Amino acid sequence: MKLPELNIGGLCARLPIIQGGMGIGVSLSRLASAVANEGGIGIISGVQIGFRDPHFRENPVKANLKAIGEEIAKARALSPRGIIGMNFMSIDSHYAEYVREAVKNGIDLIISGAGLPLALPELVAGTKTRILPIVSSARACRLVLTNWLKKHNRIPDGVVVEGPKAGGHLGFKLDDLLAGTEQQLEDALTEVLAFVRDFEVKHGVKIPVIAAGGLNCHADIERMLKLGADGVQMGTVFVATEECDAADGFKQTYVNAKPGDARIILSPTGFAARAVNTEFVQRAYDKGGIPVEHCFGCMPGICHPDTTPYCLSNALFQSARGEGGLVFCGARVDEIREITTVPKLMRRLSGEPDFTGIGHLNFFP
Repeated sequence: MKLPELNIGGLCARLPIIQGGMGIGVSLSRLASAVANEGGIGIISGVQIGFRDPHFRENPVKANLKAIGEEIAKARALSPRGIIGMNFMSIDSHYAEYVREAVKNGIDLIISGAGLPLALPELVAGTKTRILPIVSSARACRLVLTNWLKKHNRIPDGVVVEGPKAGGHLGFKLDDLLAGTEQQLEDALTEVLAFVRDFEVKHGVKIPVIAAGGLNCHADIERMLKLGADGVQMGTVFVATEECDAADGFKQTYVNAKPGDARIILSPTGFAARAVNTEFVQRAYDKGGIPVEHCFGCMPGICHPDTTPYCLSNALFQSARGEGGLVFCGARVDEIREITTVPKLMRRLSGEPDFTGIGHLNFFP
């Protein structure tokens, strides 16, 4: 199957593949630009993006704002004509500042989840920046679209439907995930599509619907497109590339992962999440937790230093540097077998002749 183009608010990607934003420091300018150069949409994670700044500990907000501009500039230099976006968590205490900084620096689009991004339209008002909310159900999609239209007279430029097999933070209840009773991507996608297509007819608009969560290969993309999706968002597969911005040790954790190594946890954010069951995770959840030495103030009122099992930011700093820490992953991380390059991966995902017919179990030889 030849993959179609993906049009997001007039931005046309040759392939209907969005590389998911992964923080902290996993998808920055290098990975995003590499994906954009291959015809996909590259996403820079805005989560604590300035963590490498020597003054980050003293003033993380200033470091993050500076890094947003720097990473966008680097991505533009590496991919002058590619489509570059950013991902932000709506629960971040400085969400509005970070989004506005990305917009000021000319980011093409913003994808936002970890809560419902109801304030996003006003943060990009009067600009050309496209916006896409992440939802996990038709109910959430209805709430966001209705709110955006009523309060901001804004239609999203796309909707990302994220299923329960995604990596990182998930829009599902912990108990459902542990019991295996959560709604699967295919069902959520079908219900969201039904609502969105009706919404399109009523308002005379077109809203691309993007499927995400647990998608690893060309066959998965075909399956989502046949269900009616306009494109896909994929994260885990892009970690195992030379261009990924994370340390080699982080990538090797993916390559070494075995069946059963992906574990559901309750993040300090209050959201359920999926991560590799590393020694860090076992210490944090099975052996009494890891004391917080310094609070970065990123989620006041949500994460409490005295009660949280560990500092989420610091755990992700460690992992991005390849020093252990918390390694988020998708449910099918154990299928990854080697580090490849973005051009090779994109050819495989697009189903070019040299790779047609390769099943997902052999996808990463």
